[in-house]
Parts: sequence; structure tokens; C-alpha cells
Amino acid sequence: EVQLVESGGGLVQTGGSLRLSCAASGFIYDDYSVAWFRQAPGKEREGVSCMSNTDGWINYADSVKGRFIISRDNAKNTSTLQMNSLAPEDSAVYYCAADCGLCANYRERYRYWGPGTEVTVSS
Repeated sequence: EVQLVESGGGLVQTGGSLRLSCAASGFIYDDYSVAWFRQAPGKEREGVSCMSNTDGWINYADSVKGRFIISRDNAKNTSTLQMNSLAPEDSAVYYCAADCGLCANYRERYRYWGPGTEVTVSS
């Protein structure tokens, strides 16, 4: 019933940009915080960014700060992650997540997850 679906992943050159989107359904999106995580092969899933239901709560991981921008469109039940100045170390499967309350960049915070979209940055 609750569903999140990511899109926008693909192959990009070092220094390039991608915009990921997350479409949500099955819950009242406006009341939820949304987050983006990523997981590279052999590594733990790590928080990238999160945004609460208000503009007053936005967090970024240090590794992406200044390069990535999170946004949301409550009317469309979507979240986006604009990724700029991409580097090979950004290569991973990117996941969106959602739950009620304030956002936080740790995995256990979120009940609902999308299946992921793969991003590969060439060296």
C-alpha cells in the first residue's frame, strides 16, 4: 500500500550531474520526512540527505554537502535529489525513504523504502 519508487539513475561522467526523483503513494506525503540514502557494493547504506515536512529541517552528509540538493513537491508527492560535480566515489544504488517526524540521516529512522536506482560515475 505504501510505495516509494526512485528514478533517474544512470551512467554519468566525472563532474557531471544527475537528478533523481522519488514518487510516493499510499500515505499522506505532506506529514512525512523524506530522505535519500546510498549503498555501494560491500559498504553500509549511508544517509545522503533528508528533508522534513517543513523547510526548517534539512540535513546533508558531509560527503555531499555543497554538491547535492534535496527538494520536495508535496502537490506531486515527489522528492528530488539534484546531484552535481559527481565523482566515482558517488557511485552507488540510491534509495529514497520516508517516515513521520523530523528527518535524520540514519537508516533505522525510516519504515518505508524504495527499491533503489543505480548511479555510476565513470572515472
